[in-house]
Amino acid sequence: MLTIDKSAQISDLADIEKSSKGTKIFISKKVVIDSFVKLKSVGGKGNIFIDEQSYINSGTVIYSGNGILIGKNVLIAANCTLAPVNHEFKSKHKLINEQRFQPSKGGIIIEDDVWIGSNTIILDGSVIQKGAVVCAGSLVNSNLPKYSVSKGMPAKVFKYRE
Repeated sequence: MLTIDKSAQISDLADIEKSSKGTKIFISKKVVIDSFVKLKSVGGKGNIFIDEQSYINSGTVIYSGNGILIGKNVLIAANCTLAPVNHEFKSKHKLINEQRFQPSKGGIIIEDDVWIGSNTIILDGSVIQKGAVVCAGSLVNSNLPKYSVSKGMPAKVFKYRE
């Protein structure tokens, strides 16, 4: 199911796939989705929810996987990947593709007023708390505290606002 608020601005060049497996995609008020953004329903059983006045820049790919919640006023720069799902690979006697997916680590949660720099990768189990800034080129696979800034890849954190 795909629900898009009438005030959202979605480029004609964005690619939003409707799910054949029941994944829900919700795009809220005044969200902007730029050209060449891909929203793809795959793996896991999660939904994609993009809250009010968030902006997703060109070249970003968002997989539904185990679910993604993007809060209000979130800025996602160009060429980011949000992948809340991991392939299983434990058995050397099976092809990785045959092993399907690992259990969910909780999806991806991006709280309000977050800025994600370009070429960032965000993985399953990540929580980026309110007001955090993720520097360009970061890899996020855990929790970033409120009002912190990630430093490089993998993301290391320091406080920047009190």
